Amino acid sequence: MSVPEREARIRLDVLAENLTALRRAVAPARVLAVVKADAYGHGVLPVAGALADAGADWLGVADLAEAVAIREAGIRTPLLAWLHATPADFREAARRDIDVAVSSPEQLDAAADAGAVVHLKLDTGLSRNGIAPDDAERVFARAVELERAGRTRVRGLMSHLSGASPQEDELQRARFAALVDTATAAGLTPELRHLAASLAALTAPDTRLDLVRFGIALYGVAPDDELDLAVLRVRPVMELVTRVAAVRRVPAGTGVSYGFVHRTDRPTTLALVPLGYADGVPRHASGRAEVAIGGVRHPQVGRIAMDQFVVDVGDHPVSVGDEVVLWGDPADGVPSASDWARASGTIGYEIVTRVGPRVVRTARP
Repeated sequence: MSVPEREARIRLDVLAENLTALRRAVAPARVLAVVKADAYGHGVLPVAGALADAGADWLGVADLAEAVAIREAGIRTPLLAWLHATPADFREAARRDIDVAVSSPEQLDAAADAGAVVHLKLDTGLSRNGIAPDDAERVFARAVELERAGRTRVRGLMSHLSGASPQEDELQRARFAALVDTATAAGLTPELRHLAASLAALTAPDTRLDLVRFGIALYGVAPDDELDLAVLRVRPVMELVTRVAAVRRVPAGTGVSYGFVHRTDRPTTLALVPLGYADGVPRHASGRAEVAIGGVRHPQVGRIAMDQFVVDVGDHPVSVGDEVVLWGDPADGVPSASDWARASGTIGYEIVTRVGPRVVRTARP
């Protein structure tokens, strides 16, 4: 069997263990496992199936098309989709037993027209989508009217925290609590209140409520550099690997890659790695990241190109065909996605999510 030139190994056993650990950390709140954006670049169908098998209470996506694909794969776990254009057509959601979050009076009416079950998404200060505070009472009254007419059901009330600071998150939590009280007074009886995503769920227990939405933490990538997921026995799920394409011994003063922003300061060996920014390797990490070859970490040097980059391996014995690990589990002695995020001035979310289509995802049980 041929070996993929570029491979993202997705360890589904680790994913299941992460879900178990995170459920334990936030119990008795239920867990919605977020699998949007192709499961943060990990491959939505194998990941959603593994999470369903491992006992996720809910699955969540942004787009309705993602939810439909999950249902077409035979996965029956409760499922929520929350980002929609207006006007929206929710007939497919109703037909396939997919809950939809609605962020405006118009979306609520569209969901009722389709007979879909809804979660009312409330803007508590993030200023993205969500029912505006000035519209909330009117929407609650309309939702009660639609429920009594048997046209829809309000299963949940939800919002999203900014993560700007603990103080800002507390203000949003208080606004959400007040809106829940207003909705209840209007006659709504939602079974689910959900506010917290990965960071708040793990650092602010009073935001857990009935349900938490775990996204990036499920994949073993910390939502914040101050949070050590290893303490919870949560590990990275993705390992991005390739193989050395060429090896060259060069003298001191040799220019490396475009623009010669790096020149060797001694005689050394350079290894060519066949991954580049077309595959999601961030160009901004040029000269600041590391890879592991044969269990030894080596610096990436020169500019990262579209299809390849160069590693300085010094005098270590490295050969064409040797495995190169860009990121994986640091417990294995390799860099992490978070290491690459720091090197490129971004966040771990972006590193795993941007992995390109040339990279073969290999789901390993």
